[in-house]
Amino acid sequence: LSPEKKIAGVLAPLFALRREDDLGIGDVAALREFIDWAAAIGFRLVQLLPINETGGDNSPYNAISAMAIEPTTLYLAPGSPKDLTREDFDAALADVDLARLRHGSVNYRRVKKLKRRLLEKAFSRFSADAEEDRRSAFQKFGEEEASWLDDYTLFRALMEENRDSEAWDKWQPNLRTIEKARLWLRDLPQDRQATFMARQNFFRYVQWIAQEQWRGLKAYAAQRGVAVMGDIPFGVSYYSTDVFARP
Repeated sequence: LSPEKKIAGVLAPLFALRREDDLGIGDVAALREFIDWAAAIGFRLVQLLPINETGGDNSPYNAISAMAIEPTTLYLAPGSPKDLTREDFDAALADVDLARLRHGSVNYRRVKKLKRRLLEKAFSRFSADAEEDRRSAFQKFGEEEASWLDDYTLFRALMEENRDSEAWDKWQPNLRTIEKARLWLRDLPQDRQATFMARQNFFRYVQWIAQEQWRGLKAYAAQRGVAVMGDIPFGVSYYSTDVFARP
């Protein structure tokens, strides 16, 4: 991109890019189709609204993290991610009215619940059956992104301890700073510590899959000659950020 080289582009909110067989919201697969369309008619730029993870109001401008990617942007289908089997995919959708979910406005509550269920099934398979190369890749991701990822996964697991509320200032008093939260975790019985840390690992896994899909999307766009712009944490230059208020 350069002021000397004028190009045309288009701005689109990802949640509104819908596919015929989506899961109720626009996702990375829909964005690939949109990039194909943009390239075909001569656009060289696609700009998105922020894709950072959102809280209860689902606003892309009120993210709960400066770094984490919103899980509903992910393309989830048998084999995507690799750990999501056809059996698990079908089981997760058994009680879902997809026809209804795919029409009208985005039902964020149901979409988030469904995609969380699919990602949890994928993580369960990964934990049980992943080959050593994938386990090593996951570990490497955790180590490379630890400067923000460790605090983020602690925050996300603590949200679950507080009815999925991102309003940390209304949490239990002993969890309202990162220092107090770590003391609380340290003093938990071993079985509860293990359960809590497993939830942290789940949220770490979700961000690993998100990084894989969005890096793949960025590379695909470059192949089509399309630049993707916006507040998009591609995982290339993450920086450390506090997720708790300091005393």
